[in-house]
Amino acid sequence: MKKLTGLVTNASAFLDKIAGLCIMFVMLLIVGNIIMRVVFNHPILGTYELVGFFTALGICFALGYCALQDSHIAVDYFVRRFPQRVQSTINMVINGVSIVFWAAVAWYLGKFAYAMKIKGLVSPSVEIPVYPFIYLVAAGMVGLCIVLLYKFLVSLLQVVGREQVSKEARKQVKQPISQQGSK
Repeated sequence: MKKLTGLVTNASAFLDKIAGLCIMFVMLLIVGNIIMRVVFNHPILGTYELVGFFTALGICFALGYCALQDSHIAVDYFVRRFPQRVQSTINMVINGVSIVFWAAVAWYLGKFAYAMKIKGLVSPSVEIPVYPFIYLVAAGMVGLCIVLLYKFLVSLLQVVGREQVSKEARKQVKQPISQQGSK
């Protein structure tokens, strides 16, 4: 379980770093566009399209790490009043349903990207092919599915009574990435 925890944590952290780079690129592109427009009266061509593409990448690549850290909004007012085993069962069901949903999203995004590749769809102003960005968004959804599968397995271990393993795994997941490498 430790290897799986480390693998999932490192993979989601890697995708999160890529997400940060995408958002940083968006920021630099917007600032650069403003400077080019004001100083040289010549904006950067395709800024609107690139901002949309890279914002989508930044969001989808950050989803897995966000889910791993339990940073999403969760309404657990009633659930936290149940015994731990019932809470774990509820989490297992929710993660199972989420895996099915997000895996379907990733699958259909892959099919959509393939269709856009066949059609030759490009962005309007700079004519960048759209399909690589759609494939990358699908890859971000796969990263989220892997994290959800991991969380499903942790909940399953709690339900069947191997609580010690899952507590250890959760403790490692909750640590910041910078502290995990120092052990």
